[in-house]
Parts: sequence; structure tokens; C-alpha cells
Amino acid sequence: MTQDLVIYLIFIAYAVGMLMSFGTVLTWVERKQAAVMSDRIGANRAYIRIPFTQVKLIWLGLFHGIADGIKMLVKEDFKPRTHDWYAYAVAPWVVFTPVLLVFGVIPFGGQLDPGKLFPALADWFDGRTYPMQIAQLDAGLLMIFAFSGMSIIGAMLAGWSSANKFSLLGGLRAGSQMISYELVMGLTVLGLILIYGTVNLDAMVRQQSGVVLGALPAWGIVYQPFAAVLFLTAAIAENKRIPFDLPEAESELIAGYFTEYSAMKMGLFMFAEFIEIAIIGALFTTLFLGGYNLPYMHDGGFTLPGGVEIAMSHGAVVVTQVVVFLLKVLVVCSFQILVRWSLPRFRYDQVLAFAWKFMLPLALLNLSITAVVVWSHQKGPL
Repeated sequence: MTQDLVIYLIFIAYAVGMLMSFGTVLTWVERKQAAVMSDRIGANRAYIRIPFTQVKLIWLGLFHGIADGIKMLVKEDFKPRTHDWYAYAVAPWVVFTPVLLVFGVIPFGGQLDPGKLFPALADWFDGRTYPMQIAQLDAGLLMIFAFSGMSIIGAMLAGWSSANKFSLLGGLRAGSQMISYELVMGLTVLGLILIYGTVNLDAMVRQQSGVVLGALPAWGIVYQPFAAVLFLTAAIAENKRIPFDLPEAESELIAGYFTEYSAMKMGLFMFAEFIEIAIIGALFTTLFLGGYNLPYMHDGGFTLPGGVEIAMSHGAVVVTQVVVFLLKVLVVCSFQILVRWSLPRFRYDQVLAFAWKFMLPLALLNLSITAVVVWSHQKGPL
């Protein structure tokens, strides 16, 4: 139907625009947050001058990311002499594209009724409503792990196809590290699947509305606080950022698996890393922080303890849910950058030992305890 096509094209445009904006803004956040933590000023030199005036718009260095993007677009694209041309060209896209696809199954809002939002179009939409999610898949959580696994292939392709020993070592490190920590991520999420009884992300978010134990929000982090820590740690390692950035360790491997890349091909690798920070934030928000909802919130407003109802217009609910989701994602992204500038880099043997000898047993222990508790209740969600 035409109406469905229009809505989903809007959703796709929003998702791509949001991720691209996060990727750009997070480069600035990384620089300025690092500067604040180091008692420095940070990026503040790039500016845009208002035509025919001497007024320079600096905006706290926000234009540095734009300048970097323009620089990468116009730089010469050098290629190694003995590279595998096909794998070398495909690898950046194999890394970049799945990162965007992951957001397709993440709900960023509740139920959208275009007829209520725009009364003039009510007859055209004829009462249709749409979950604010590009792909409503019952197995949405499984699709996330399927897409994220594809980026492992891209990193290994980049390292192998460059015909460079440092790139090859970086690709090997990336493959073993990402596979190891993806297993830990999967095990931590299994606890939530046992509790909520579904792998549908929107259903998980809806079950997190309300409270537990009389006062605490019924978020995943309340049910599974230990799993939340393990998941976020494994996700940072999956994104290959300090303290887990061994696949691209400058002091050892120059730039790791993308050493032989330049211009916008290198830019795709770097941009994918920052977009993945936002994806990790969105996924953590969805699984552990209640997603787009606030406690007591639903598609009609709020239902407070004691049966007190606070009705909200449909437009107000939609805007609130979208803004709440974005703010939660931004907080988690800022925390990831805080970790990146706070901890030293592991040795590579320590990275793998940390995954297999420390995090994996803890994830299995958490899953076992969760299974026993859920079984003891025998009534589904806690």
C-alpha cells in the first residue's frame, strides 16, 4: 500500500539521518570529552565565516568533524601494489553496511497513528497504525547478532586483502576478538530472553514499562544488572575500542587491518566505529534501560500508582518517546567514550583471556542462576 510505503520510507530516512548525525556528533564528543578529562580546550579551530562579515562561527569545535569528512572525500585513494582488488574494495562496505542494518530492528518509539498526528490525512490512512520500527521481526534480536557477525568478515577481508603483514595481524586479531566477545554478548542476552519470554525487541520494551518491587523501574538492568555490565563490556570489545583496540593498535600494528586504506575507504572504517557506538547505545537502551518508554508510560500517557491517569495527546506521546530514546542513547554513548579515555590498553593475550577465562564463565553463571529463578516462578516474566 502507498501509505505503508510512505511511512516506512520516513522511518528509513529518520534512521539513516539519526545514525549519520550520531556518527558525526560523536567524533566531536570524543574530542571535547577527552579534552575536558585532560584539562585541555580541545577542538576549537575549524569555523564557518558568515559571508561578507568577519563573524566566525566556531560552535565549540563542532565543524572539525565536517572538515575531516571533506578532507577524506578529496584525498587521493592510494592502493597497495599487490592487493586483492575485489576483497580490498568490498571490505569497507562489509564493515559499514551491517552497522546501519542493525538499527532496522530496533524500536525507537511506540505506536504511530498518522491519522491522529495529521488529522487532514486521517481519511487517507484509514485508521492504520505503525510501530516505530523499520522491520517488525519476531526474531529481531537474532537478526542483530546475524548482522553484527558480518562486520567480522569485513575486518578480516580488509586485513587479508591488503597484502601487508601488519594488516593481516590486525585482521586475525579482529576476527578472534570479535568472535570471542560476541559469544559473551549472546549469553548475557539469553537471560533477558528467559525473563521476557521473547526475542521481539518491541515486546521487550513494552514489558519494561511500569515498576518492580514497588518503586524500581521494570527495566532489564533491574532484572539483570550483572548481565548489563557484561553486555556493555563485551559490546565495547566488539567495537574494538580502548581498552580492547588491539586489532588497530597504533604502537604495534600502525593502524591494524586498515593500515593500507586511505581517503574515504579509511573514513568508512572510522565512521562505522562511531556509528556502532550509537548502535551499542541504542541496543543497550532497548534491552536494559526501558527503550523509548519511561516508567508508567504507555501509548496513551502515564498510569501512575494508585490508578492515577495522565492523558497525553498522541503527538506529545510520540515526541516524548523519540526524545527519551535519543537521550538514553546519548548517555550510553558518552559513557563509552568516558571508558575509552579512562582505561589503558590490554595486551592481546589478556584480551582473549579476559573473554574466555573471566567473562564467559560469569555469563554462564548468570544465565544458570536466571534459569533457576525463572523456573522456580513458572509463571513467565518475573
